[in-house]
Amino acid sequence: MENGAAQPVIVAIDGPSGTGKSSTSKAVAAQLGLSYLDTGAQYRAITWWMVNNGIDVDDPHAVAAVAGKPDIVSGTDPEKPTITVDGIDVAAPIRTQEVTSQVSAVSAVPEVRARITELQRSIAAAAEDGIVVEGRDIGTTVLPDADLKIFLTASPEARAARRSGELKGADVHATREALIKRDAADSSRKTSPLAKAGDAVEVDTTELTLAQVIECVVTLVEEKRAGK
Repeated sequence: MENGAAQPVIVAIDGPSGTGKSSTSKAVAAQLGLSYLDTGAQYRAITWWMVNNGIDVDDPHAVAAVAGKPDIVSGTDPEKPTITVDGIDVAAPIRTQEVTSQVSAVSAVPEVRARITELQRSIAAAAEDGIVVEGRDIGTTVLPDADLKIFLTASPEARAARRSGELKGADVHATREALIKRDAADSSRKTSPLAKAGDAVEVDTTELTLAQVIECVVTLVEEKRAGK
């Protein structure tokens, strides 16, 4: 990258949970000097705010009515990504089971998606050197013109094993059931469902180590940059 000659590159990484999306996205961004955005954390943050403020998350009208209220700020340093709501650091509380079990319902509300999508686009547009954006509808809805789109997949068994490894002491079977349920909800929602973009490169991570997935994605980004 002599005197910043490299073009900023926008990379969209989508896929269901437990595919290694976050670890891969963060590592790739750090390795290539790009910004990083975890869009799932933003949906978790707005869900946390709803729960905290006593909003009935099963009432889409109630959720829609206040979707514009919370001030969500995402730090895009891949080495230490941050997320705050109304100035409060919510990195830990958004990972609780309470939020996880309700994020699909909140995320399905069109007003929530419109609000968060706009936020995501403005963050991507402001990233001077480029950005790795991970989520479920980045390549299809949020950044359809991304320079490179990657869709990570893995078998439900592999994903559950990874997830329960992350959620200390979680039961793999229960985790697998919860993952399948959440994917079904996210894939079937009307507004920008979890889906693979037609021009996305699919990477099946079932048999790969995290290091191999990272290497694969870094190579794809570097090829893209070279060809731009």
